[in-house]
Amino acid sequence: MHRLYDTHAHLDFPEFANDLGDVVARARENGVEKIITVGTNLASSRHAVALAEQFPWVYAVVGWHPNDADDAPADVKSALRELAAHRKVVALGETGLDYHRLPGSHDGEASLAREQKIRKQKELFKQHLELAAELGLNVVVHQRDAFEDTLSMLRPFAGRIRAVFHCFGESPARLEQVLALGAFVSFTGIVTFKNAEVAREAVYATPLDRLMIETDCPFLAPVPYRGKRCEPAHLREIAFAVAQIKGCSIETVSNATCENAEAFFRGLSKS
Repeated sequence: MHRLYDTHAHLDFPEFANDLGDVVARARENGVEKIITVGTNLASSRHAVALAEQFPWVYAVVGWHPNDADDAPADVKSALRELAAHRKVVALGETGLDYHRLPGSHDGEASLAREQKIRKQKELFKQHLELAAELGLNVVVHQRDAFEDTLSMLRPFAGRIRAVFHCFGESPARLEQVLALGAFVSFTGIVTFKNAEVAREAVYATPLDRLMIETDCPFLAPVPYRGKRCEPAHLREIAFAVAQIKGCSIETVSNATCENAEAFFRGLSKS
């Protein structure tokens, strides 16, 4: 069986509360040797670390999601710095910018609220980037409807830290801009969806040495599980889809994505 690493899961989410042990066991049975569970706020990040302590093959990423930026304290560095000292914390995140659900700009009041929320997200993202540079960690980036601003904030840190754009679904043209920063991209079950031709074009255009795969579970279950709860065991379907798109063997995808994950996530290769 081919070894696989799920580089982005949310095992702390309530969808897994009743059967997490079975979920992790099924992942192992389907060749998923390592799972990285990703925090979305301070409580979630602490839970991720606890799960990494509970399961030898689970690792944690700690951070504060941009959609929860309004609830973030003015200083998130102190708490994240403490969590990042744990031996099984392999990166910071997920962090970034997400303008998808922000108020519109059709009137002055909505426009002001939008700008205030954008400023809060940018400040939160900046703290993650500064802390990552301080600690020598890389960052897991969430980006939605904020591509140019995300790249603009990352550029000053290029050469000091690297980013992985998780759940990548942008065009090949935007992919080139991401790769120019030395960043990685990671693909989810979206690549199996009928209406996701742009994501498949991006998979095809991504060099093997910059590519990772993930489930983003419990979201985005690949075909044939679409519409159901996603879990790490479904990474096999994503890996096979990527191999088919790129016209290579599953062994090639397995080796490349695991090697890339080990190079990107601190300490992942030591266990």
